[in-house]
Amino acid sequence: MNESLVVNDSSATLLDGEALPWMEADSPELNSSLQFSTAPLDFTINPWDIMLCMSGTVIACENAIVVAIIFYTPTLRTPMFVLIGSLATADLLAGMGLILNFVFQYVISSETISLITVGFLVTSFTASISSLLAITVDRYFSLYNALTYFSEKTLQYVHLMLLGTWGVSLFLGLLPVLGWNCLDDPASCSIVRPLTRINVTLLATSFFVIFVLMLALYFKICKIVCHHAHQIALQQHFFATPHYVATKKGVSTLAIILGTFGASWLPFAIYCLVGEREYPSVYTYATLLPATYNSMINPIIYAYRNAEIQRSLYVLLCGCFQTNKSYRSRSPSEV
Repeated sequence: MNESLVVNDSSATLLDGEALPWMEADSPELNSSLQFSTAPLDFTINPWDIMLCMSGTVIACENAIVVAIIFYTPTLRTPMFVLIGSLATADLLAGMGLILNFVFQYVISSETISLITVGFLVTSFTASISSLLAITVDRYFSLYNALTYFSEKTLQYVHLMLLGTWGVSLFLGLLPVLGWNCLDDPASCSIVRPLTRINVTLLATSFFVIFVLMLALYFKICKIVCHHAHQIALQQHFFATPHYVATKKGVSTLAIILGTFGASWLPFAIYCLVGEREYPSVYTYATLLPATYNSMINPIIYAYRNAEIQRSLYVLLCGCFQTNKSYRSRSPSEV
């Protein structure tokens, strides 16, 4: 039996009236959700699956570079870079999961491996979103407690956040593997099989909670930044152009961060709540694919824009950028 994550479209038939080979002809319930199905390997590859695999390849390559840079650069050990490393690791695993899902879908037939792949994807994407929240919390405390930010206690708090982030993510990813799936009860399936409707609702609700928390924290960050700029202006008796430009740039960066995150994940999260397993699978694919793009954009926003990571990248790739200049470890408030 070949268990793969495929699309089951009950309206597709061959010219002679026979059902397509990857459809379960003996099943009384044919739905259009992403699902596991018993099928031979003689069906056409779904273009959406190819795009997801390509997205996973780009994600894995981008974030593998970030992970390598942080791992091999001793100076990148501050709380900010530890959290960026966690984000890059989660996105790297997500990219690898998308690639493995494609391989297991069309090459390897194993129910156990396919369930593990789904759990792996849930864990990695949950860890990615949770790491974004941890970075937001870190940026807020770097401004709110600027005098005590660079201390051992801050690093301890970061480690606790990472422990909670990956612990919760692993727990959610293990749920479908340990039995909370709809393989034995097709009526309970969601738009993404083998996840149940309750499971998907839990994941979507968790996303909305994280998104609201990020909105609230970034709103407070904007208030702190604007207040700081105002205090500088009062001290200098005028609003200096450099400070105005820096403040405007900081607020714009925050808007880009939240806008990118929301635009990537909100459509899929909303569809998880309102979608039914009978809906055409193209809706699921069309909302899931942009969600993966968030993991593609994260290293650009949080890593490659950073001057220290850029310098370390030059050293890692070509070893031609040598300097004796000292570099100050940037605060995460320098968004």
